[in-house]
Amino acid sequence: MTDQQSPTMQNPVVLAPVDPAIERYMRDLAAVTDHPVLHEMEALARQHNFPIIERLVGVFLQTQAQMIGARRVFEFGSGYGYSAYWFAKAVGDSGEVICSDGNAANLVKARGYLQSAGLWERVKFHTGLAQEIFAQTEGQFDICYNDVDKGDYPEVWRMAKDRIRPGGLYIADNVLWHGRVAVDEYEDIVSGWTEAIMEHNRLIFDDPQFDAFINPTRDGVLVARKKEQ
Repeated sequence: MTDQQSPTMQNPVVLAPVDPAIERYMRDLAAVTDHPVLHEMEALARQHNFPIIERLVGVFLQTQAQMIGARRVFEFGSGYGYSAYWFAKAVGDSGEVICSDGNAANLVKARGYLQSAGLWERVKFHTGLAQEIFAQTEGQFDICYNDVDKGDYPEVWRMAKDRIRPGGLYIADNVLWHGRVAVDEYEDIVSGWTEAIMEHNRLIFDDPQFDAFINPTRDGVLVARKKEQ
């Protein structure tokens, strides 16, 4: 989310796209990438009901970035640096991950965690509205990653798509929105968010410049690759 301030109400699963037993199995396999700082970041998320992508999606993001040789990543919504941890691992010493978050306290947390992991030098963390920070940042990106307030998803896609290099990726989290996108009746957390996510997803799949798919792990991760010119 832009300021990573999640609504305090519960976000019940309407449909579970991946059986929990399968996700437990995959998490056990992903433990080979374990790092002590991840336990701290994940414990904080559990303690405060803070939205993070969690381990399986983190490994997925790192792998996607490594597969295209990503060196420059922009994050729309960074929280306290959990997703940035995975991208920073992928971009290498010469790469950069540009983070954005509306809460200055998250910058302090991110610095502590990513310094502990030896990754802070690869990160540029800005406090403020993600869309404004993006507009003030020049150049193209290998990856634009979207995890802002869900009502802003279509806007972020429209901003980001023309600044992704050919062969680069647009990635968005929570695109299945706990199954709400696939059912006729649901109770939304914030009015209009489900509709915004559905609009966002359709815009991407209908865009002839991109090839897209959704990984259903956790809450759904959309990956769209910009076609080579």
